[in-house]
Parts: sequence; structure tokens; C-alpha cells
Amino acid sequence: MMLVLSRKERERIRLGDSIVVTVVRVSGDRVRLGIEAPADMIVLREELDAVAAGAADAVEVAHQAKAA
Repeated sequence: MMLVLSRKERERIRLGDSIVVTVVRVSGDRVRLGIEAPADMIVLREELDAVAAGAADAVEVAHQAKAA
């Protein structure tokens, strides 16, 4: 399920008790977001998450090959 909201610059969305997403700037087809979250929470762009997952898989394969 996905909730889709419209927001203007400087408007905020609160997620639970500890996360706030602010629309910092809208310029053409680009939106700049500010995310306030607890320091122990990882905030990662989706494309970087995929890269990190791929890197973790590569490290695991390397460890398995080394152990064999």
C-alpha cells in the first residue's frame, strides 16, 4: 500500500514519532527533501541500497570462494 501526498515547499510529513520529511525545494521535475531521523536509523536512497546489497553479495561470494 502506498500513500501519495501533495506537499508544497517547506511543508512537512511526519512518519511516526521520530521521522519528519520536509520538502525543501521544488525546481522543475526535481524535489529536494530533508529528512530528520534518529541518528541510529539508516536513511539511504534506493539506488544506493541496491548497490550496497550487491556489494554485500559480492563480499559473501568472495568469502565463500576463499573458504573453499
